[in-house]
Amino acid sequence: MTVPVISIVLGSYNRIDFLKATLTSVRQNGIDVPYEVIAVDGGSTDGSVEWLVKQKDIITIVQHNHGKWDGQKLERRSWGYFMNIAFQASHGKYILMISDDCLLVPGTVLNGYEGFEQVLAEGRKVGAMAFYWRNYPERQKYWVIKNYGIINVNHGMYLKSALEQVGWIDENTFQFYCADGDLCLRLWAAGFEILDNPKCIVEHYSHANELAREENSLTVKQDFDAFLSRWNPRFGELTLEEIGSYLYLEFQDDHQTYRQFPSGRVSWNKIMVWIQLKINKLYRRFRRLLSGSQGA
Repeated sequence: MTVPVISIVLGSYNRIDFLKATLTSVRQNGIDVPYEVIAVDGGSTDGSVEWLVKQKDIITIVQHNHGKWDGQKLERRSWGYFMNIAFQASHGKYILMISDDCLLVPGTVLNGYEGFEQVLAEGRKVGAMAFYWRNYPERQKYWVIKNYGIINVNHGMYLKSALEQVGWIDENTFQFYCADGDLCLRLWAAGFEILDNPKCIVEHYSHANELAREENSLTVKQDFDAFLSRWNPRFGELTLEEIGSYLYLEFQDDHQTYRQFPSGRVSWNKIMVWIQLKINKLYRRFRRLLSGSQGA
């Protein structure tokens, strides 16, 4: 039986066109070592689940995270909860984590694998390798983020045994934000190096699903407060602006990978998302006004 060397994992929810583009960029990446792809879907209603289960080269896991079941509203699970499902189901020595709104520049996966193999052969204790990325279309430069001077893996490759050692992602403390940064800091605290690899490039489309982004933003303060509460005692009392820094990379993509992103055509789904966003904003404004009147 062929055992995968690399497990490529991603979460997905209601952005089927971007999901298809992401997986095409994986399939056409020139990976010549055994690998597997694991997709965890949060209960998409746009045809993503039906499409995924027909892809015979993809392991699909569905964990419904929206709506109701048996008359009860489903409990919202965290990003870490979903990623841990994929991480723990993986078979590879390495786990490559991306999102369903990302494109891998050709050669990225193999470059990450070979780079990781090289540093481990040198005897270095490396737990993760960050890939350079940018938010398309608003940013030109590619970067890797650092928290407290430690490289953060927004998209990139982990050594699975290192993740096992630190207990995977903290899926209970963080709903969405900061869970990746916390994971990298826990790897660092356990003695692992976190490296960057300028040969590994990811295009990230920052507005693929505005409704999902809006839902995630509701816990942003809670997540950041938990992150600072955990790590500021070790590094000093710093603000969010003070803990973050960046490594920038000038990169010219001859493949023009970003052109693989879906077009900006207007669909009924996008119209409904726009309407829902407006309703959410009006609801929050009403809650603030109501809160102010009650305190008067």
